[in-house]
Formats: sequence, structure tokens, C-alpha cells
Amino acid sequence: MSERNTVIENSLTTLLKDESFLPDLKAQTREQAFKSLVALLSTPNHVHKSYLRVSLENGTIVRIPSFRVQHNDTLGPYKGGIRFHESVNEGEVSNLARLMTLKNALHELPFGGGKGGVIINPREYTVKELHLICKKYVQYFNDILGPDKDIPAPDAGTGEREMDWMMAEYKNIHPGEPYRGSFTGKSIINGGSLGRKQATGKGVYFTFRYMMHNFLKEQERWLQTQDNIFAETALNHLDKKLKVAVQGFGNLGSVAALEAFQCNYLQNEVIAVSDRQVMLYNSDGLDIPALLKFAEENDGDLPSAKEDLSAHDIKAEIRDRDSLLEIDADVLIMAALENQIHKDNMKKIKAPLIVEGANAPITEEADKYLSDQGTLIVPDILANAGGVIVSYLEWIQGRETQFYKEEQIYELLYEKMQNTMDTILPQFFGDPFPLRQNCYIHSVMKLSTVLFRQGKLY
Repeated sequence: MSERNTVIENSLTTLLKDESFLPDLKAQTREQAFKSLVALLSTPNHVHKSYLRVSLENGTIVRIPSFRVQHNDTLGPYKGGIRFHESVNEGEVSNLARLMTLKNALHELPFGGGKGGVIINPREYTVKELHLICKKYVQYFNDILGPDKDIPAPDAGTGEREMDWMMAEYKNIHPGEPYRGSFTGKSIINGGSLGRKQATGKGVYFTFRYMMHNFLKEQERWLQTQDNIFAETALNHLDKKLKVAVQGFGNLGSVAALEAFQCNYLQNEVIAVSDRQVMLYNSDGLDIPALLKFAEENDGDLPSAKEDLSAHDIKAEIRDRDSLLEIDADVLIMAALENQIHKDNMKKIKAPLIVEGANAPITEEADKYLSDQGTLIVPDILANAGGVIVSYLEWIQGRETQFYKEEQIYELLYEKMQNTMDTILPQFFGDPFPLRQNCYIHSVMKLSTVLFRQGKLY
């Protein structure tokens, strides 16, 4: 059983003991229903795998493994990104599809959970080859995709360009049928939503800012009466100048870093950022706009040589990229890949506040260890939903053929995330469960109730 399945099973075990939840289920019938829920929520509905036949520009034909996992569609059509990365595997894609099911349930979105992956390093392929890979992916998985079936979006290694290509191929295969809602995260000219590119990063920082500024300020007196180690951690950092470190400087991490740099609500200093090559450190704070400008001009990479720093008047020390996780910071924003904090480095983590921008960047063992120490972890399921929320808004706009202004998109995004936090945070600070488990319990409650009402537990 995977790590995230354990959390689902633990959530259901907790709910089984709460007789106020699904009170119509009693005694043996209740136990049977909850065993059914474990089975339904811990396993995917479908696992699709194919080997894409791709002809490279040098004349070689390759077979590239690819996946589409459809976890659960209780709340609506499957929804989840397509990842292009050499580390993609069936287990990873299945775990991410499950996370999408729970994330959509948590944020009251009318979607189920899905995820896709292609085992490639996109940097090793030409634009023409990537275009063909995208077309082949749609051709091979055509029967299971569609605006009311399964709606992919970008993920690591993909972006609006790839979504445009895939939507175009879907349109070719389905002439005369609705196609704009078949993929989200598209370019604006192809029916994408304003603000989609920045949505995940903005949502990640907004989640942290709302908790540390709005909620703590309003509930400070109540929090001081709670015997809760996480409330103590949060209150210890109220009105304090916060040293922020951001792991990952791609689309997610760079936006979150800029939001932290520009924030007028909290006193932030972004002292460290890292990418696939390097970490940059400045105890007095980095010039994030200057780093963004450099990255835009250099294929997304941070400066990795002293000459680059001097030429762009950027004051920073160049350090090993992996050392970022262990530096002395107040806030660690995880915006890279999975399993970055694990049993081998968990005891070296100093940051008392961690925000998961990436999916599953902390293993279950490390998560338990850090939580036991009082580290307040804002989990991926809560923090990084900005992308799927704006994908939902893009899907609506495609169906209605009308479009929101960028300011409206951010207002709707923040309103959705605020509503979720106003539900979750009082429960979290009022009981001893870590925030991740509170979120999972809420998601599982929603899914379980709908499954029961639909008669799917018999």
C-alpha cells in the first residue's frame, strides 16, 4: 500500500469511530461500508498504459512508455496534468491521480482525479519531436479523453504549448464536436484562461499568507488557549520578519518567490532559491525580479557562475542546490519534485514552516517526524490547488465561450482557496491532527457522503 493510501485508510478509520458521520450506517453494515470505501478510494478505476511509436528526426523509431491513470470520477470527469519527465512511472502517476481526487473534493470542484505521464526528458527532444509525442499521446488515449470524460492539463515538463498541440489533435480526431474543454492550461489565443500560468504559484503563497496574516490575526486570542503544538509554531512567527527559502525556480517556484518578495502583509526576505543546477543565497534577501529576468533570458535557469551574477548586478552566494533544504530559514516553500525530504535528510531540516507547492515533496516517514517536532506543514492538497481551480474556470469559460479578466480570475481563485481554509483551519488548530490529515479527512468525508448517497457502498 502506498504512503498516500495509508493516509486515506487512517482518515476512514477516524471517521468510522465518529457515529455522527453517516449515522444511517450502523454496526456490521457500517463496517462493511467503510471497508468498501477503503477499496474504492485506495485504488484507481482505470490504469491505461501505452508505448508511443515516435519517429525521431534522425530517422530512428522509438517506443516511449506513457500513462493515463483515472483514479475516481465520483464528483465529475477525471482531471489532472500530463507530466513529461524521465522519472515518471506507473506508481507515481497513480499516486498523483489519487491526490487529484482528494484535492478536487477538498476544494469543492466538480472533478474526479486523473494523471498522465510520459517517460522522457523533454530537453533531449527537438520541438518537432515533442510535437509528434503530444499528437501520439492524444491518438493513443483518444477514447478515454474529452471535455466530459477526462481533462488533462500541464504538469512538470509540459506547458501551454503542449496543451495547444494536444487540443489541436483532439479537434482533428473529433471534427464538429466541442473541443475547447478537452485540455486546460492552453494559451490565451487557443481558449486558455488569463492567469493560468501564475495560478499555482500565486495560490501556494496566498495559502501561506492567508493562514499567517488573516487567520492568525483574527484568531490570535483563541489560538493562545489551544493546547496545540502547531498553533504554538504559528504564533511564534506572528509579526516576525520571515526568512523564506524556495526550492525550485520553475513556473511554480518563481511565482511563489515573487509573491513573497512583493508581499505587503508579511515581512518576508527571500534568502535562498534553487533550481536543477544551483542554489543562490543572500542573508539580506535576494533580488527576485532580477533573477526572474535572468531566467527568462536563459531558458529558465538561474545564474550559476559569478560572472553571470556580476553582469546582472545580483548579490548572491552560489551554493550546492541540495543544501537549500537544510539552511536556517523560517519558511521553506517546496516547488520542485516528489520525495525531496525523506528519512536521510529529515533530521537536518530547520525550517519550522513548510509549504508544499510540489506534489508529495515529503515522504510519509519524514512528514510524521517533522510533525512530531511541531513543524507546521501546509500540505500539497491544500496549497497547490491554484492550477486546478483556474483550470476549472478555464473549462467553464470554454463551455460558455466567454472569458474572465485576469483580475476576476485571481479574485475567484483567492475566494475559492479562502473558503477552503475557513473550513479547514479552525478544525486544524482546534484538534491535534496535522493539517494534512485534516484535509484528507475533509476530502474523504465529501467523497464518502457522495458515494453513499449514490448507492455505491452496497
